[in-house]
Amino acid sequence: MKRSLSVRAESWPSRTPFRISNHVWDAFDLIVVELREGEHVGRGEASGVYYLDETVASMLAQIAQVTAQVEAGAGREDLLKLLPPGGARCALDCALWDLEARKKHSTVWALAGVLAKPVTTVFTIGLEDTPEQMAAKAAAASDRPLLKIKLSDDRPVERVRAIRKARPDARLVADCNGGWNFRQLQDWAPALSELGLSQLEQPLPRGGDAELVGYTPPLPLFADESCIHLGELANAVGRYQGICIKLDKTGGLTEALMLAHAGRKAGLKLMVGCMVATSLSMAPAHVLAQLCDFVDIDGPLVLTKDHPGGLRYEGSSVSVPREMIWGVAA
Repeated sequence: MKRSLSVRAESWPSRTPFRISNHVWDAFDLIVVELREGEHVGRGEASGVYYLDETVASMLAQIAQVTAQVEAGAGREDLLKLLPPGGARCALDCALWDLEARKKHSTVWALAGVLAKPVTTVFTIGLEDTPEQMAAKAAAASDRPLLKIKLSDDRPVERVRAIRKARPDARLVADCNGGWNFRQLQDWAPALSELGLSQLEQPLPRGGDAELVGYTPPLPLFADESCIHLGELANAVGRYQGICIKLDKTGGLTEALMLAHAGRKAGLKLMVGCMVATSLSMAPAHVLAQLCDFVDIDGPLVLTKDHPGGLRYEGSSVSVPREMIWGVAA
C-alpha cells in the first residue's frame, strides 16, 4: 500500500530561558514527520543537533531528498543508507516505528523486545549566574531524586557544593557540554567526586578529548558530543566509562538500539539523553531507556506545555499512558 509523507516545522516555547555552557534557548524549533499508510499514521519528531549546525531548514531539505523512496516503501534499514545520522533521519525512523506498531496492533516497546516499565529521569538544573541560584532551584525540586547539573568553567565545584548542601538526599550527575579543558578536568574532578557526583558528562570539547587516553578519572566520564553514532563508538572506548545516546544524534531509534547493544558489549555504561522536545521525541527515548543505567528524558518539563497523550511525568517517574501519542496502537 502506497504511503504519503508530510513534514512540518513547529516551535515550542520554554518556561524560562534554558542555558548551558555555550548556548541559551527561549524556544525550541522542531520538525514533525507524518507517514500515512491507509488508515494508519506514524509520527516522528526531531530538533536536530545544533552543534553540528542542523536547522529546521536543513532537516526539511534532507527529508525532501528521500521523500520519493520513503513513500515507495523504504524501511528503517534503508534509511541507514539513504540519510546520515541526524535529526532528519531520526524523525523519519521514529515515524516508521510508530507506523509499524499501529499496523501490527502492537507497541514499539514490544517490537523492540523491551517492557514499557516506568523509568526515573533526571531533572535538569540549568546554568544560572550564581551557585546560590542553582541551589535554590535544586531545593525547589525536592520531589526529584536525581538531578542533572549543567556546568561551565565558572565555579563548577562551588555550584555542585551549593546544590549538595541544598539537596543532601539527591543523586547528582553533571554535564559540561564540552566547556572545560583537560587541566580543568584534572583540577576539579576529585572535588566533584568527593561531593558524590555519580558521573560527569562531556567535560572536554568534541574532537578535543585525546588527552583522556590513559587518564584514570575519579568518577565515570560519559561521552555525549564525542559519541554521536555507532561509527564513533570505537573512539569513545578507552577515553570514557560511558556514553550518552540521543536519538537526534544517532538518527533515530534503530541505530540508537544498535549503539546501546554495542556499547554494553564494549563494557561501557549507558545513558539515554534528549534534546529539549515534546513527548513525541521522548517516547522513543523511553524505549531505549529500558536498556540504560541513567535516564535523561525530561525535555517536556522545560516547555510551557506538552502534547495531550504524552508521557506521564509523576515527579521523576516517567511512564507510558494507555492512550499514547506515539508507539502504541489505538
